[in-house]
Formats: sequence, structure tokens, C-alpha cells
Amino acid sequence: MSDTFSKLRLHGFNNLTKSLSFNIYDICYAKTTSEREEYIEYIDEVYNAKRLTQTLVNVANIIEANVLNIARQDYDPQGASVTMLISEEPICTNDMANTASPGPLPEAVVAHLDKSHIAVHTYPENHPDSKGISTFRADIDVSTCGRISPLKALNYLIHSFDSDIVIMDYRVRGFTRDVDGNKHYIDHPIHSIQNYISEDTKARYQMVDVNVYQENLFHTKMVLKEFNLDDYLFGSSSSDLSTSEKIAIEGYVQREMMEIFYARNLQD
Repeated sequence: MSDTFSKLRLHGFNNLTKSLSFNIYDICYAKTTSEREEYIEYIDEVYNAKRLTQTLVNVANIIEANVLNIARQDYDPQGASVTMLISEEPICTNDMANTASPGPLPEAVVAHLDKSHIAVHTYPENHPDSKGISTFRADIDVSTCGRISPLKALNYLIHSFDSDIVIMDYRVRGFTRDVDGNKHYIDHPIHSIQNYISEDTKARYQMVDVNVYQENLFHTKMVLKEFNLDDYLFGSSSSDLSTSEKIAIEGYVQREMMEIFYARNLQD
């Protein structure tokens, strides 16, 4: 798709819907039952509905959307959800960035976009048979209507969470017509979601793409390259562990990460 599409005169307004589905996973090892419960409580407090609401407000600012309504809920025993209805700006400015480049980081929340909704749901989880492994998952959906892709908020979202694994889907749906009646099924060039991720982030993650270009479907998943056991321990440090314990725990954590990344259980 040529960059000149943005200069075409459309009939009415841009009807394309652009949807980004984004899952992040944080993995943790907590040795005792009480430590695992403390980890869930910690995650539940850090990523409560109030904080998640502010994250989504920042996303709305990035995509320059008007917030119409916010619904949020903390759950018992754990987890939270926030859903935000947004509307497009009354004037679509000509300087709206529609290029394949990373959006802002959390320290610089400014930019552009249009319409629809933003939602986040969290899933803190552990299990008595998980060998001390606990996980935190956040599911985020950003759906917009108009010129700019919600991928502009992706860089901010990755840096807003402790992301060991990130799984992303981006889809452009529907069509919009120009003044001659010709249908256009996408309005911006894209080869990979990776084009919207900063170089320093890409350097930290192993990335895999599965794209279906003819259907305007793009899928990218990421897992951290470097492994430091202390980054995954809750309530203790590696200096408190014996060599055999370190080897065993590293195996548990890395297996959990690979099973999530490849979406299949590994055989013993």
C-alpha cells in the first residue's frame, strides 16, 4: 500500500477498524505458599483498577481520543478490568503520523488517533502443583476507527508492564471508499508489528512473526533473551539458594516461559 493513500479524498469518513490485541505475561517463582499468596496480593495492588485506568487514559492521550465513559472493577479474590469508550476527534488533522515507527514511551505520552474502545483485564494466577511458579497476565485491546493505527500505543504499553512475554495481534477490518467509489482495505503500509517497537526493546527480546498479508492479519510474539534468576524470585534472592536449587528453579521458570511462548505443554 502506497504512502500516497493518505492524500486520497474519501467519501464520508474512514470506515476502517484497526484492532490491536496484546497479552503480556510476568513470571515469578515464590518458594512457599505464603510467598505465592503475597505475590498475588502484590500484583493485585500494583495493577489494580485505578492504576489500570490511568494507563488507559494515557493510551487515549497517545491516540488523541476523547474519553466518553469508563467502567472499572476489582475482583475477589484477584484481578481487575477496565473498559473505556472513546470517540474520534471532530477534526482529523493533516499532521497525524501514520508511519511505521515506534510510539512514545511512558515518559512522553503525546500523539494521535481516533475511535472506539480500549479495554484491559488482568489474570494473576498460581496453582499448588505449579512447583512455585506464579504468573500474571494482562490482556489489552485497543480498537480504533480512522486513519491512525492503535500500534502507536504499543511501545508505551510494553514499557508500562513487567513484560517477560508479549503476544500481539493486529488486524485491519472492513473497507473505506474514496470519492470515486473504490474500496480500500488498508490505509497504511505495514510489514510487521515490529516496525512499531523501539530498537532498544527489540534488542531485549527474541521475536517471531506470523503474518497473513492478504488478510491484513499480523501476529508477533516476544520473549526476553537474557535470563537472570533474581528477576524472577519473589521473597528471596539467588544468594539464599543452593546450586541445586538454582538449577531446579531456573528450569521451572524457563519451562513456564517456553510453554507460554509456544502455547503448548512440554513433555518431561
